[in-house]
Amino acid sequence: MSNQELLAATSRVAGDERRATAELLALLAEVDARRLYLGEGCSSLFAYCTRVLHFSEHAAYHRIEAARAARCFPIVLQLVADGSVTTTTVALLLPHLTLENHAALLADARHKTRKEVEHQIACLAPKPDACSIVRRIPTHQAAVTSGTPMTSGTTGAPAPSPLPAMAAEPRPKVEALTSDRYLLRVTLSAAGHANLRRAQDLLRHSVPSGDPAAVVERAFALLVEQLERQKIANVSRPRRVTRQTSRDSRHVPAAVRRKVWARDEGRCAFTSAQGRRCGETGRLEFHHLIPFARGGPSTLENIALRCRAHNRHESEQLFGGWQRPRPESVGASPGQSPV
Repeated sequence: MSNQELLAATSRVAGDERRATAELLALLAEVDARRLYLGEGCSSLFAYCTRVLHFSEHAAYHRIEAARAARCFPIVLQLVADGSVTTTTVALLLPHLTLENHAALLADARHKTRKEVEHQIACLAPKPDACSIVRRIPTHQAAVTSGTPMTSGTTGAPAPSPLPAMAAEPRPKVEALTSDRYLLRVTLSAAGHANLRRAQDLLRHSVPSGDPAAVVERAFALLVEQLERQKIANVSRPRRVTRQTSRDSRHVPAAVRRKVWARDEGRCAFTSAQGRRCGETGRLEFHHLIPFARGGPSTLENIALRCRAHNRHESEQLFGGWQRPRPESVGASPGQSPV
């Protein structure tokens, strides 16, 4: 297969899978309504999906929720078939769907990520803030419990209940509570906790309560300001440009970095042949459209934002593929992208 044939085949099979999933949901809804799983030796539709159809528990749960939603709101089948929503999206929205609002909620969820749908739900059904808590984690739970919950507003959330000592370490959690408030739950090191306490003491005049959420918001604001000053030269009083950058230098002038960042809106500007923009906001790099190795200058017209993946991709298109490091050299420092 050529590259284009491979992409076309992948898109076609993905479409076939979506249509097959929609058909499966319709069938599961009817099996559920007739309770046919009982005759198969299963006490529930979930047991039937996992024991007979051999779905994973995660896949079974979301398909059952989507099937039950489709029985009440048939438009779900069409949206799943054309890829507008996923079974995960439907499962998240199901508790909030009614005959009056289902069309609008499902339409608003089209092509949204899980995080975006969770934010949509938070706007629809806001959760109350909980009190801020900072507590020491018992030693045998330190590797398995997130211990410093807080929100972006004035309050946080209670710490989770203790987990088994052998449980996997949970990931940091950010959850939308309302349209403009979020729950943040992390575990701090002893040094991080000491810095938090020190910041609380230093802020007592302006934040008498020492609320961790207020301290963290201020810390984030200062950190973002510092990083933007370092990475994109975002300063309140830019220096006057007094000399031109040498064409022999890869250096991108501060004024160019500021203008490129504003023009590309702080997102990867790579656009596919079909007009689809990447839009990634992490690991961004300043990319020479005409490569520096081929005489490309560091000017506003020749510099654009690229995520690391697309910076490397365009490098490979021009200069050939790169050699993946062998397992024994994984710890070595990565080389710089030639673009």
